[in-house]
Amino acid sequence: MSISQSIFKAYDIRGIVKQDLSPKNVNLIGLAIGSESIAKGERNVVVGRDGRLSGVDLMQALKVGLQESGCHIVDIGMVPTPLVYFATYTKISTSGVMITGSHNSPEYNGFKIIIAGETLSSERIQALYQRIQISNFSSGHGTSIKMDIEQDYIERITRDVKLDRSLSIIVDAGNGIAGNIAPKLFEQLGAKVTKLFCLVDGNFPNHHPDPSKLHNLEDIIKKVKSTGADMGFAFDGDGDRLGLIDNKGNVIWADRQMMLYSRDILKRNQGAKIVFDVKCSSLLPKDIVQHGGKAIMSRTGHSFIKAKLKEINAALGGEMSGHIFFKERWYGFDDALYTGSRLLEILSKTKKTCTEVFAELPDNINTPEINIHFDEQGQQFDAMNKLAKNIDFPNAKITTIDGVRIDYKNSWGLVRPSNTTPCLVLRFEADDEKILKKIQEKFKAWLKNNDILIDF
Repeated sequence: MSISQSIFKAYDIRGIVKQDLSPKNVNLIGLAIGSESIAKGERNVVVGRDGRLSGVDLMQALKVGLQESGCHIVDIGMVPTPLVYFATYTKISTSGVMITGSHNSPEYNGFKIIIAGETLSSERIQALYQRIQISNFSSGHGTSIKMDIEQDYIERITRDVKLDRSLSIIVDAGNGIAGNIAPKLFEQLGAKVTKLFCLVDGNFPNHHPDPSKLHNLEDIIKKVKSTGADMGFAFDGDGDRLGLIDNKGNVIWADRQMMLYSRDILKRNQGAKIVFDVKCSSLLPKDIVQHGGKAIMSRTGHSFIKAKLKEINAALGGEMSGHIFFKERWYGFDDALYTGSRLLEILSKTKKTCTEVFAELPDNINTPEINIHFDEQGQQFDAMNKLAKNIDFPNAKITTIDGVRIDYKNSWGLVRPSNTTPCLVLRFEADDEKILKKIQEKFKAWLKNNDILIDF
């Protein structure tokens, strides 16, 4: 088969449209997913797509493959990723496929896959590639029906989440698919919504829909400040990651949001387990424990965190990139729309501003993600393997579940390989600037000793 193994990634399948994702290849992917689902006892498969221009053609090719495998399709149309997850919990299927390129540029697209209730990652995704290589497909004559679940989803959230007062928010969808539903949802909750780039456009003409990058937040920061809004919500392309801007225009990263969500959940659920990824602040687990919770560190990646959440029956999960997973009162999948709803609920119960609420939470000096880029996919893993064999940080706590994280009493640093792009990702945090510089210098020397040069 001509399909490239490189598009079968750690959390999903992702590649360049027409080049990697030709109609023939997507048809094979559909056959493999359908065959795997049937092997796990689930013949029904929910399918949805984001607003990318290639989505219509990919949906058609995928559906042909799924039907040829003998699967019955529930087509829920153009929706955010969380609605596909929602459908697998509430409709006639526990398997689903979301066609999305997530935060990649417009020429990319891909597939997030749930089979019999499990979001696929790592070996399970590679198993689909192996099926294709040996043509291990089931065969049959599947059917396809269309279903609109948007109102069911909104009604489920509005039954659960109640605001004590109205709040004004800016919603920046970055022309991604969340623009179709987020304003409606928040208005039905009772918020006053000002839309920014909410018209779905797969060219992403205003800025890229990735709220983890500061330059993509410039427009919403200006809008929050100029309108005097209570806060701003920025969404990624498929609506499973949330960026938060407070009323003064400050970015509140996901690990600090997690402190607020954790405290709220722990008021009702003492001893609850809360999962966070290796990129999160060291202040987060300390805060969880101080408020009666159990803090568990996980590998980065929405599939891995979801699996950990399920394995240990945690009440909440989150990662630095903005994926937040509420299990308490919700289903345990990453959902930026529901996360925004819960944030509104918490803030509506206080007279304090968003800035004041987060100012009361612990904070430290930290860096955004620092990337070391390589020419080809895979080189980041070779570099990481070399680094992992030469760890030299005396008296530090060393964590190697995902790259290498070095924790000291007053600082920490992380280097890990990206699973989606050819780069190493670094992040640092410390009690003050002097200590931050000190740990960065230690990392710089370690990287240099392993022939990796960087200037930060």
